[in-house]
Amino acid sequence: MFVDDEIDRYFRRAFRSFFDAGPGVSAEADVAGPFYYGYTMTVGPDGRPTLREYGNAGPGARPASDSRNLAVETIVDDGQRLVKLVAEMPGVEKSDVKIRVNGRTVSIGAENGKKRYRASVPVKARIDTNSAKASYRNGVLEITFRQLEPEKPAGRVVEVE
Repeated sequence: MFVDDEIDRYFRRAFRSFFDAGPGVSAEADVAGPFYYGYTMTVGPDGRPTLREYGNAGPGARPASDSRNLAVETIVDDGQRLVKLVAEMPGVEKSDVKIRVNGRTVSIGAENGKKRYRASVPVKARIDTNSAKASYRNGVLEITFRQLEPEKPAGRVVEVE
């Protein structure tokens, strides 16, 4: 029941803001390029839905650039100790894709003519950045990392006498 109510609330908010751009926003676009906006929904291990926005235009907003924000799905496989990021980037070649890992943040970019994609993805799990492997086939980018053991709490146990 909770999931249905949550989804209904998100979609009511999304459609209301999509059709009502708000004051001061003209119907004509100031910036050239495709405008898109959407949501991705995943259900976490606790059964609660997680909804994320993506796109280069928000409700009533105009994009600051012609880059498309990617919808990147993060898949954590605790059994095989892997973390996989999956992004759809049609219209670019493998040589156009640039990936940079900085700590627990993965930056993805690609540019080919008018197709431009950008995303900065925070990874919650501890990953081995040296184990990164990426593949790009049929417009789908997959980046795989080995998952490190969770950090053990710092400090020490004090025995009571």
